[in-house]
Amino acid sequence: MRTSNIVVLASTNRHKFEEMSVLFKRYPEITLVPVNEYIRNADKIGSVETFDNYSENAAAKARIANHGCHYPCLADDSGIEVEALQGRPGVKSHRYAVAKKGETQDQANNEKLLSELKGNPNRNARFVCHLALVMEGTLLHVEGVLEGTIAEAPRGGTSGFGYDPLFIPKGYTQTLAELGPEEKNKISHRAVAVAHLIEAIQKQEILLAKP
Repeated sequence: MRTSNIVVLASTNRHKFEEMSVLFKRYPEITLVPVNEYIRNADKIGSVETFDNYSENAAAKARIANHGCHYPCLADDSGIEVEALQGRPGVKSHRYAVAKKGETQDQANNEKLLSELKGNPNRNARFVCHLALVMEGTLLHVEGVLEGTIAEAPRGGTSGFGYDPLFIPKGYTQTLAELGPEEKNKISHRAVAVAHLIEAIQKQEILLAKP
C-alpha cells in the first residue's frame, strides 16, 4: 500500500468515527476521513440499512458512499448479540428501543436490554463488527467478535458508547466503558475487524486511491 491513501468512513456517527480513527492510527498508510466531507446528504447513508444481516448492511453503505465520492469507502455494521435473547438485538442494536422524552437512544437501548434479561442467569453476549470496503470494483468483507457478559446494571466510566456501560469483556471484571479507550481499542470487536481488514488488503495487494 502507498503512503497516505484516503479511505472514506461511510458513517456520520461521531463516536464511531473517533474510535475508528484511533484504530487506523496504527496503519499510517491509510488516512481515514469522514463521509460528510466528501458527499452531500451523508446523513442519509444509514437509510440503506434495510437488511437482516451485518454484511449486506455494511456493503450497502459502503457502495452508496463510493458511488458518491469514488474514493475507497469503508462501512461498519455492528451489534450486540445476547445468548438468552436468541441473538437479539443483533442488527437492530442501534434502534432497539424507542427513546422517551429526555432520554438518549443509548439509555433506552440499555434499559430495554436489562429489562429483557431481568432475573435471567445467562448473561453471555458478544459484540460483532462487520466491515465492508468498496473500491475499484472490489468488495472486501471482514468480521471482528468480542465475547463477554452483560452486567446487572449500567456502570460508570467515560469510555465508549452504546452498550459499552453494560458489556464486560471475557477475562475482565470491568465494562468496556470502565476500561478506558486505550485498553478498549486493544480488544474491541472493531479493533479485531480492522486488523483483519488490513491483513486482507495486504494479502490481495490492493492499492488504495491516492488523495
